[in-house]
Amino acid sequence: MRQIITAKSAGFCFGVSRAVEMTYQEAALGGTVATLGPVIHNPFVTRDLEEKGVRSYDTVAEIPDGARVVIRAHGVPPEIYRQLENRGLQWKDATCPFVQKIHRLVAQQPEGTMILLAGDPTHPEVVGIAGHCNQPCIIFQTAEELMEKLQELENKGDYSYIMAAQTTFRLSEWKKSTESAKKVCTNLKIFDTICKATVVRQEEAETLARQADAMVVIGGRHSSNTLKLYQICQGHCPTVLVEEAEELEPFRNLFHAARIIGITAGASTPACIIKEVQKSMSRLDNINNDMTFEEMLEQSFKSTYNGEKVTGIVTGIKPNEISVDIGTKHAGYVPLHELTDDPNAKAEDLVKVGDEIELLVVRVNDVEGTTMLSKRRLDAAAGFEKVMNAGETGEILTGIVTEVIKGGVLVLSNGVKVFIPASQSGVPRDGDLNTLLRKEVSFKILETNRQRRRALGSISAVIREQRKELAKAFWENVEIGKQYTGTVKSITNFGVFVDLGGVDGRIGLSDLTWLRVKHPSEVVSIGDVVTVTVKDLDPEEKKVSLIYKKAEDNPWEKIKTLHQVGDVVTVKIMSITAFGAFAQIIPGIDGLIHISQIARERVEKVSDKLKVGDEVQAKITELDYDRKRASLSIKALLQDEDTAAEEAPVEE
Repeated sequence: MRQIITAKSAGFCFGVSRAVEMTYQEAALGGTVATLGPVIHNPFVTRDLEEKGVRSYDTVAEIPDGARVVIRAHGVPPEIYRQLENRGLQWKDATCPFVQKIHRLVAQQPEGTMILLAGDPTHPEVVGIAGHCNQPCIIFQTAEELMEKLQELENKGDYSYIMAAQTTFRLSEWKKSTESAKKVCTNLKIFDTICKATVVRQEEAETLARQADAMVVIGGRHSSNTLKLYQICQGHCPTVLVEEAEELEPFRNLFHAARIIGITAGASTPACIIKEVQKSMSRLDNINNDMTFEEMLEQSFKSTYNGEKVTGIVTGIKPNEISVDIGTKHAGYVPLHELTDDPNAKAEDLVKVGDEIELLVVRVNDVEGTTMLSKRRLDAAAGFEKVMNAGETGEILTGIVTEVIKGGVLVLSNGVKVFIPASQSGVPRDGDLNTLLRKEVSFKILETNRQRRRALGSISAVIREQRKELAKAFWENVEIGKQYTGTVKSITNFGVFVDLGGVDGRIGLSDLTWLRVKHPSEVVSIGDVVTVTVKDLDPEEKKVSLIYKKAEDNPWEKIKTLHQVGDVVTVKIMSITAFGAFAQIIPGIDGLIHISQIARERVEKVSDKLKVGDEVQAKITELDYDRKRASLSIKALLQDEDTAAEEAPVEE
């Protein structure tokens, strides 16, 4: 019985998968998308991308104005980036991360270094690497070629050497080359830059070829890593290189005679092509039946289409995506950003294996054999209708402020981004819109445009309605002497305005504090939560007067227990006038020291005796609680001292 074995590592590698996915994402956005050469060396991927509007160009100069460019997986020299910048073109860099690592390696070499690079000098990856070399570079494809070029090199001893390789270079040839270089270059550093996936793929292919009677290598004929696989397998058994299943027919006799047939594929070969080859190989005995390969494929593959609503069963969960079975032969997957709008969400917290979820088909990729699906977009479609209808019904919606942009904010509600102008945000004109970021807000829809899928909303409209209801409740229950808790809304030179919830009340400066202050901001700040008492009401004018200062803090009540007329106290000079000086007895009570009470003798100018900040002793001569006035005298204190001195007995 014939045995068909497929290498485990056959097919797309990480770098190729990343580049292809990035290109399809750009194509899905519409507009002109360009690549410099094919994204990968595979005719099926190239053809499918062309059908989706992606065009390949040989030079930057050929790319049309306004196109979005994708730098292919092989990478490009620095000069290409400069040309793109000069043209003003936007680009996404899909260069394989392993290739970028080589770019950095060669670019960082100091003066006096000779770079030995193993690879095909005409291959785009090698051309890109060579472009990043700031020091002399020797490119070679075999150990023999390397030795020849080193022998031709003058002043060999003046160089330090580093050795690197194209990521898909043949492993056996690399080993031979490094051994040869060690014998000639005394100061040599070797960097193993062959991709580990390439190493594994080559080793698996060689192991499989040793036990097989025939090998099939699948991949583009211009693919470097595919050709390397073909060369490796060819050294052990008859090997066939094909780009698609239909090319197997001429080799039917070879396969019929083989007991074990091995299959491997290059890093740029889509999974669906490998499946086609596997199916064809398993039907070798019936290759001449009445059904064509295309008919058999169509019969065995249930298809789907972009925009179709499907039900999927979760089959796997990864950090960045979930796998789903939608009943077709495509591998269904939902990227995390298509599962939810929450950037902090984790897939395992949203779904579990076995869950049934409704999804929307976003992109069917028959080349890769995959289908990208979205729950977010399906939810957004239903959410879009809800938002549009809210514009007619006046329904209040809720959402999260996700972005602060020019002129306002974006609120995500039911999967739809609604624009809230700054004037409708509820934030004061000079306020910071960033205070709304990532907060849940309620809003109403003011305008909608179904064709452009846009909606304009207002947070202020909801706030106004809420304040109207709160104001109604306030005036039904308010009374003088009642306490409320509010938030300081604004501060002026003459007082403070407090939001009591639907109604603003005013605290006059005299009702703000018992202390003497120059400005209300010395007592409270905007945003402070304060407890106030209703002092007066004007329901017709809708005005409320408030008191913030507390009766128990009244300094005229405190001084009753601290001092009385006749007490000698230490006071601080707070201000000076033409007729005297005011000095603080306790915080909140300043007593007047009349100019006539400053000294024994006549004082012409107060500032000749006192200055602001001085601390002096004085006698309390008056405390008028009704008029809130206090008088002090330094002179009286001095006279008391004189009298005491006169009355003191004289010692004989």
